[in-house]
Amino acid sequence: MTKFLLAVHVIAAIVAIGPVTVAASMFPPAARRSLGAPDDADALATARLLHRICRVYAVVGVVVPVFGFATASNMGVLGDTWLIVSIVLTALAAGVLALLVLPRQSAVLETAEEGGEMEGTPGDGATDGRAATVRLAMFTGIFNLLWATVTVLMIIRPGSTTGA
Repeated sequence: MTKFLLAVHVIAAIVAIGPVTVAASMFPPAARRSLGAPDDADALATARLLHRICRVYAVVGVVVPVFGFATASNMGVLGDTWLIVSIVLTALAAGVLALLVLPRQSAVLETAEEGGEMEGTPGDGATDGRAATVRLAMFTGIFNLLWATVTVLMIIRPGSTTGA
């Protein structure tokens, strides 16, 4: 049963998290093109598609920690440090995606659809679309770095006694 759960966990991570990391990374440049050429319907359609991929696969990605917990429980490693660190980093990655990446993608898309200037967040003052997409790219990079770290921890499992 453990091998089955592990296989589903890994496949879910590849199928669900992979598209989010790629689409989220592609979104800022696509959004910049869209903001730079308000009459370019293809650029806006590309940005919309990438945002939809991020939203849908973020929801599908919930399967990854569910099967991860089931696998860890079967393996008896729920208390291991490497797993606890992975859980915390996964929660951080989910938070970055849900609270920083997806809302900013939506805001950039709204601006591109209206053909107007980006408004800054409260306290930031007004900022242009390029600055907003650069900031979005930074948050996306943090999201991707967190997932890469979780992946490395899942492979190396430092201190694990379950074998390599």
